[in-house]
Amino acid sequence: MNSSVGQSLGLGLYQPGGSFLHRAPAGAKLAGLAVAAVVMLRISAVPAVGIAAAVTMVVTAAAGIPWRVVLRQVRPVLWFAGPLLAFQWVTAGWERGTIVVGQLILLVTLAALVTLTTRVSAMLDSFESVLRPFARIGVSPTRVALVLALTVRCVPMVAQTYAETREAQRARGLERSPTALVVPLVIRLLKKADAVGEALTARGLDD
Repeated sequence: MNSSVGQSLGLGLYQPGGSFLHRAPAGAKLAGLAVAAVVMLRISAVPAVGIAAAVTMVVTAAAGIPWRVVLRQVRPVLWFAGPLLAFQWVTAGWERGTIVVGQLILLVTLAALVTLTTRVSAMLDSFESVLRPFARIGVSPTRVALVLALTVRCVPMVAQTYAETREAQRARGLERSPTALVVPLVIRLLKKADAVGEALTARGLDD
């Protein structure tokens, strides 16, 4: 699997740079993200959320990615974070609400950092390396790696599409109309899915 396939499928969010995160192997970053997720989900106190947020900010600054770029990936989650915080606050208290929302935002931020500092080709190669032993039982490492890469890329893509649709809805003064949000969002996502499907078909990866 090479980078041209990934880029043609709209997988690229990579921001060039020379930070330690850019230089780190893709496999190490993905493993680190998994470990961070496990640690993050075990947080049970608000001060711990603050410490995790401080560490995340330091890592983000060290990565050299402009804050506006990182915030662009995280911003769509904020639409969901507000109602989630309110729900948790009412049902479980403000401390639990702060912890849950903090975990969500920080995990999305860390995932965005991995995506922004890792080339598509490196991510695909990493997935393929891990899956190569399964080729003996008929599993195609290339195809599975592509599915995983599509999954990783589609999460921020859906979030970005939602944010764009939401902004268009607000620009038309239709903030209170669910239809004005849902219908354009579904249409945009279907168009993106069709484009990805056509790219896969053109490269013989649809069978």
